[in-house]
Amino acid sequence: MIIYPICYIVSGIMEPNAGTAVFPLHRCKTIHLLRHAQGVHNVEGDNDHSAYMKPEFFDARITPLGWNQVDRLREHVKKCGLPEKIELVICSPLLRTMQTAVGVFGGENHTNGISAPPLMVENAADSGRPAISSFNCPPFLAVEACRERLGVHPCDKRRSITEYCTLFPAIDFSLIENDEDVLWVPDVRETFESLAERGMKFIDWLWTREEKEIAIVTHSGLLCHTLRMYSKECHPTVRHEVSKYFSNCELRSLVLVDRSMLGSDTPSYNYPGKIPAGVDLPSDVVDEKCLEEEAQERTEPT
Repeated sequence: MIIYPICYIVSGIMEPNAGTAVFPLHRCKTIHLLRHAQGVHNVEGDNDHSAYMKPEFFDARITPLGWNQVDRLREHVKKCGLPEKIELVICSPLLRTMQTAVGVFGGENHTNGISAPPLMVENAADSGRPAISSFNCPPFLAVEACRERLGVHPCDKRRSITEYCTLFPAIDFSLIENDEDVLWVPDVRETFESLAERGMKFIDWLWTREEKEIAIVTHSGLLCHTLRMYSKECHPTVRHEVSKYFSNCELRSLVLVDRSMLGSDTPSYNYPGKIPAGVDLPSDVVDEKCLEEEAQERTEPT
């Protein structure tokens, strides 16, 4: 399986000088990868890495600047028409990723009288933000496999699912087995190799989904190490574009290409053609077949 920037589609496979190529549409998915907006831990942690150890950064929320980033990106995706294309929004079950996900891809401010539950309640986690509606939105699904690097840093430890359900009523948490966070431990940091492997398994899992266009709101560590693994066979220019570091609230649209036959679904747009069923041979194939038959007749004994 290979991931490409959406502008390349399927290009530069294996050989650095390879040209464009074609691939069956039903063996491709479009994924829109988004790193969360600026979190309170990013402000200090970018200057002093030891700040990530601060207990007050537990399950870090996004900052006022982070919400401004969300609002700007929301306007961008609306102008691009992405909300009408995206069939599913997947988010890491941490406060900063869910706030970013619902802020960018959710509905307008929640309105009384509409039966749809809010994606986020008013002033969730002291955000000072109005409630966000789930009306006329794609489904939102929380998945633990796309969490940030696990362990040691309090900002990467999640709250209970019970608490999240009160803050984000319309997000689906049904795939998360444990109410409390059993993956994060205080004394062991997940290795980069384990992080990349987890990310690759998550990408493979996407092939079990029927949706063809999916937004994924996650973290820089998982994105960077996972995409580095997937882009190893790409042209160097594509590899750099795919695997470079994500800024806060940066969105990249990529094409996920299934070369391993993991996705075995039937093509949606293909049409068999001739009715009744049969093969309409192109004229040059028919001419070649006639020449072969004539040559065979000349060589057969009379």
